[in-house]
Amino acid sequence: MAVRLADVAAEAGVSLATASRVLNGSSRRPKPEISERVKLAAERLGYFPNAQAQALARASAGLVGLVVHDIADPYFASIARGAQRALVGSGKQLMLASTERASGAEIEAVQAFMSYRTDAILLSGSRGYEDDDALAALLQTYRANGGRVAMIGQPLPDTHGVEIDNFGSAGALARELMERGFTRFALLSGELRLSTSQQRAEGIIAALAEHGLQPEVALEGAFTREGGRTLMRQLLETGDWRARDGQRLCVLCANDVMALGALAALREAGVSVPGDIALAGFDDIPTLEDQYPSVTTVRLPLEDIGHMGARMLLSAGEDTPRSVVLGQPVLRDSTRVSAAPMT
Repeated sequence: MAVRLADVAAEAGVSLATASRVLNGSSRRPKPEISERVKLAAERLGYFPNAQAQALARASAGLVGLVVHDIADPYFASIARGAQRALVGSGKQLMLASTERASGAEIEAVQAFMSYRTDAILLSGSRGYEDDDALAALLQTYRANGGRVAMIGQPLPDTHGVEIDNFGSAGALARELMERGFTRFALLSGELRLSTSQQRAEGIIAALAEHGLQPEVALEGAFTREGGRTLMRQLLETGDWRARDGQRLCVLCANDVMALGALAALREAGVSVPGDIALAGFDDIPTLEDQYPSVTTVRLPLEDIGHMGARMLLSAGEDTPRSVVLGQPVLRDSTRVSAAPMT
């Protein structure tokens, strides 16, 4: 039978209310000698405090909720690791919710964290624009009741967070590749209803337009590894990927996991990267550099971004400024200019 708080109170020779004040973290503490007696009794009996009772006693659960789209995606795993690192020593624990990109799942996750009395909520990942108004209203209610909120990616208006300059970062990558001599481009974007996908696609298109260019092919699909694989297969079926007048096509993917899926499709088809076609992603997820060939991308300091978001939640003031992160292009073997086609 589980040990009850009443058993601890009886063992220590105190009232149930006194035992609760000691073990559940109430601001009303008995004398030190009584507190010590209660703690020793709890240790002897093997009693563990109830988290919900502690939350009621302290008016705080000591929890920070993190909402991501897919914890299996290294992008979100890196952000989660950074957020966890920021909470070390703060007395707060991280709770994770993964939405799997299901419609309305982000709002459901926030509602669940609110019911658990979490002290703060950190939201990471691209959202569909259609949910913004409902999410903003829910977060306003949460903040009005003392909760703190920060967002990573595209923070909503009047919300603290870390904003990723997807438009500028994607444009910077396109310009770097044009400077290396690429003039033919294809765009494999995630769903354009997602703000991240749309901003990155628009950044690439705007940068190409500065040089009188446009994507020869633009395909829209799932913002996942399988999405990149499917879109690359579609591109290969058209035959438009083949080099013309000595110019290879450079395929720009909306994120790294899409680029890895595209790379898998190219291997299946026996197409050489970068000999027959060039390839680039976005985010610089862990292990990307270890792929063969190593993949060109835009580097985002993912762990640092997660750390920054969590630190915003821990800061005492309410005037924490919004931080903007601009990614840095990293050119690797997948866009090597001097590569020869596979024979």
